[in-house]
This record gives sequence, structure tokens and C-alpha cells, in this order.
Amino acid sequence: MIISEVKPDIDYKLKIKFDNGKEGTFDVYPYLIYEAFSELKNDSEFKKIQNGGYFVEWDCGADLSADTIEANLQD
Repeated sequence: MIISEVKPDIDYKLKIKFDNGKEGTFDVYPYLIYEAFSELKNDSEFKKIQNGGYFVEWDCGADLSADTIEANLQD
């Protein structure tokens, strides 16, 4: 499954669309306790998300796989 679209939203959430039509919201907040994600507490850094298709990543080096996102996707 490939991520076709990702948009940062409020409260550390991402709006996600997959190439198979599945879409929803992914909450990044629980990951902010980890050092790799700590820079994302800054809203301007959180918005610097990039879509890699099989993953999303940020300038700080934090990333999440499409599998992780799909498994925790909320409607």
C-alpha cells in the first residue's frame, strides 16, 4: 500500500490517503515521547512532512512506515 497524500493537521494529526482509496487520520502525538520525534513538538517542524510513498518523514529524521500508519488509522 502506498501513501498517495499526507497533510499535517492540528493536534499532531496527519490526514492520510492511500492509493487504494483508504483514508483517515493518524495521531502522531503518542510518538512525541521518543527522542527521534521530539523536534516535532514544534509546529513548524511538524508541518515539514514529506511523503515517501511507503513512509512519511520529517527533516529531523523521524519517519513512520505506511504499515504503521495503516494499522493505526482512525476514520
